[in-house]
Amino acid sequence: MTTHATGTRDEWLRARLELLGAEKEFTRQSDELARRRQELPWVRIDKAYRFETDEGNASLADLFRGHSQLLVYHFMFGPDYTAGCPSCSMIADGFNGFAIHLANHDVMLWAVSRASFAKLKEYKRRMGWTFPWASSLGGDFNFDFNVAFTEQQQRQGDVEYNYQRGSHVMDREPAPEPVARFAATCGTDAPTYARERPGMSAFVIEDGAVYHTYSAYARGLDGLWGAYQWLDRAPKGRNEKGIWWRRHDEYEQR
Repeated sequence: MTTHATGTRDEWLRARLELLGAEKEFTRQSDELARRRQELPWVRIDKAYRFETDEGNASLADLFRGHSQLLVYHFMFGPDYTAGCPSCSMIADGFNGFAIHLANHDVMLWAVSRASFAKLKEYKRRMGWTFPWASSLGGDFNFDFNVAFTEQQQRQGDVEYNYQRGSHVMDREPAPEPVARFAATCGTDAPTYARERPGMSAFVIEDGAVYHTYSAYARGLDGLWGAYQWLDRAPKGRNEKGIWWRRHDEYEQR
């Protein structure tokens, strides 16, 4: 027998209408946050970042592919990884479906990682993904946007992530169990794994000049994690007892 509260349809409807009011207020707050994001000042980028792509060597401006807006997902896949981060992989599973819609609304979506382009191509093939993915190996892009750090920064606790500087939970010794576990699934150790971080950044191009407009990290990516948006509406919510997800080809078939 269920331990959850039960009731009549009329009782459910009264409670649902009360919740609906809160949901509508949350939607209005979300709209206001979106407006404030769009009002942030733009920062011109003059640094000549280079990427390796399916079309060869590319600049940041080239990633726009003729569109005026660019969204970059900073995918955790370091040069020493043998596979992409499971969490980033779960988020990226949703990119295939909506990337084409964004592209037809003047927005290009890319993933960018520091792994070699050959590694990215192989992993992309394994995952069955079609969205564009660029390698920034050898450049400063990931470091400048605070999603990659040197071993020295990590040792000195001089990591600036999610707009805070200092030691981060991912850098603790011994490593937290989820970090150690994910590192192992990526074929590396915890400190090496933790020198990459997830995030997203937005850019715009006007009159040939590229500007940085927005970046988000950590829980700021929650809204991009499509599976969690569905779980938040499921009867038991996220219902988590530790790390439960894995790459989509690693689940047991049911």
